[in-house]
Amino acid sequence: MSDLEIFNTYESEVRGYIRSFPTIFDTSKGAEIWDTNGKRYIDFFAGAGALNYGHNNPTINTAIIEYLQRNGIGHALDMGTVAKKEFIEAFVTKILQPRHLNYKLQFVGPTGTNAIETALKIARKVKGRKQVMSFTNGFHGMSMGSLSITGNQYYHDDSYGVPGYTYQVPFHNYLGDKVDTIAYLRKILEDASSGTELPAAIVLETIQAEGGINVAGPQWLKDLRKICDDFDILMIVDDIQVGNGRTGDFFSFERANIQPDIVTLSKSIGTGQPMSLVLMKPELDKWSPGEHSGTFRGNNLAFVAAATAINEYWSDDNFANENKEKSKLIEERMQDLALSYPHLTKDVRGHGFIWGIEFRDPELCGKVCSECFEKGLVIETAGSEGNVIKFLGPLVISEELINEGFDILKNAIKTCSADY
Repeated sequence: MSDLEIFNTYESEVRGYIRSFPTIFDTSKGAEIWDTNGKRYIDFFAGAGALNYGHNNPTINTAIIEYLQRNGIGHALDMGTVAKKEFIEAFVTKILQPRHLNYKLQFVGPTGTNAIETALKIARKVKGRKQVMSFTNGFHGMSMGSLSITGNQYYHDDSYGVPGYTYQVPFHNYLGDKVDTIAYLRKILEDASSGTELPAAIVLETIQAEGGINVAGPQWLKDLRKICDDFDILMIVDDIQVGNGRTGDFFSFERANIQPDIVTLSKSIGTGQPMSLVLMKPELDKWSPGEHSGTFRGNNLAFVAAATAINEYWSDDNFANENKEKSKLIEERMQDLALSYPHLTKDVRGHGFIWGIEFRDPELCGKVCSECFEKGLVIETAGSEGNVIKFLGPLVISEELINEGFDILKNAIKTCSADY
């Protein structure tokens, strides 16, 4: 049986990324990956945003190895451990306090969708309302509550029994830049004849990643915060993919100078190790002991990795400033693609270390990504029709690798567009 055949024979048809990247990866370092044949790939994907600090980050690896070699606690439910204590201390002193943020931390079972489910549950409990509002093109996870606030119909099926009491409203610029979606939202909330029930919470990504790199402007976010305040609605920011430094600052909402009531974090908070948590304002912490639980809500290897990353990269502003400078190169290279192929592309949008270029033809978009893979670049599509090519490289990637990767992408567009 060939190497790939074993996956085709025994693994479920639900497997996805292996279809886009049909090889067996073996080793990795920083922003580079090698397969079992020794072929090298530049990584513009970063584990769907879980590897902001790169593959096999030496500082983080060393900390994990040392912890294992001293027989540090691996699994402890929600009991106290040295690893958890050191993570909390690092997160509070290096992340929360410098930003004047006051949140309680709730550790939840190990994936992002667990954090979303928890946030929805506590919001409904605190406000005593069942409705939750989310936005068009939003993506929040694959469990039932998360699916109920996810816009893309591809992920829905009536037989799943996805719960009700949720509805989507237009995101920033969803109806074009001449339609004020904040004014629309305020109108339906204040009008008793709109048929809109007052929600417990409004859930959003400040930059919709899977939805096609749709960026909410700072003023739009400020106005949304004002609506939440005016109508006694909790603001929940899903920072699972675009937090952890992806936008330059640690949190994606910092550019708007707002404070959400609840924040969900996962992916790169654990530096690739499974970890997920919910941040909530202290007055929202209305749980009774054990009321919300989970066996794997305390991954101590992730605590070690996360604390190490915070101490290494977020003790001052140097890392954030370096990434903001590198992000200018990413934007320049994206804009160059649009200028080089104006008949093929519609728009370029993004912020920080997340950018997308929208193609007129989704089929071409997929072909370009396949050609990139053949030439040694791992990059994926986004958007409701898979019509956006998304840059999501590790934050630690060098400018040399950024340029090399974009050269591959530009040549792939040229190769695949010969008939267009």
